[in-house]
Amino acid sequence: MQHSGKLYLRAMDFLGPYGENIVLIVAGFVVGIINTLAGGGSLLTLPLLIFMGLPPALANGTNRIAIVVQSLSGTLGFQSKGVSNYPYVFYYGISATLGALLGAQIAVEIDPKSFNRILAVLMAVVGILIVFNPQKEQTNILENQHGKALWISIVLFFLLGIYGGFINAGIGFLIILLLHRWNHLSLVKTNATKVMLVLIYSVFALGVFAYHGQVDWIKGAWLALGTWFGAWWSSRWSVRKGDRVVRYALLVMISFMAVRLWTIA
Repeated sequence: MQHSGKLYLRAMDFLGPYGENIVLIVAGFVVGIINTLAGGGSLLTLPLLIFMGLPPALANGTNRIAIVVQSLSGTLGFQSKGVSNYPYVFYYGISATLGALLGAQIAVEIDPKSFNRILAVLMAVVGILIVFNPQKEQTNILENQHGKALWISIVLFFLLGIYGGFINAGIGFLIILLLHRWNHLSLVKTNATKVMLVLIYSVFALGVFAYHGQVDWIKGAWLALGTWFGAWWSSRWSVRKGDRVVRYALLVMISFMAVRLWTIA
């Protein structure tokens, strides 16, 4: 950690007075791509914000600015290519928002070592279910978003919303798992639904953090600037490339997260 701190200070000296802003924009751009194609970007931005001197709670709230902005950009990018999931995304979004409002208010003490290892195993399971999907052509399967399936989805998104409001890190994988495997959406349509759903509940979660004074608007704005461009580019690019590129992105990010969480536990 001490060695990393020295490297960071040297980098800031090299970049000059706007060094932190440049780092936040570049990191935001990369994370905007990661979160739009797969998920897990918050596991990179949260440590970065904490490393820059923000307390964990303040870093968590500040990170929501970037999440809102990248989700808005990604949503507009998918819509510009004609990919959406109306009206179901609003049903899921409202349910997740109610959960997120609850999650943002909850203060839970969890042993970090146990939490990281549980999450590592969860990411591995999600990767197996999504990346090694035996169904070659998802478009041949009818979408499962009607009747009983819709109500079950609404309940599940409420539960996901609680986690999303609490920390959000890694929730993209869980949303993808639910939409792709349970609702039978293609991965491209899944991602389009995911980014809009996250946008809906994150606006309200950000409001809760802001109300409690847990947002650094300056750092959050620079980070959000990068995520806007990353999410816009990756959303449109993924539509052109189709499910295969999304599947590869998921495999890379889930593998990275699982290994990283296990080793730091």
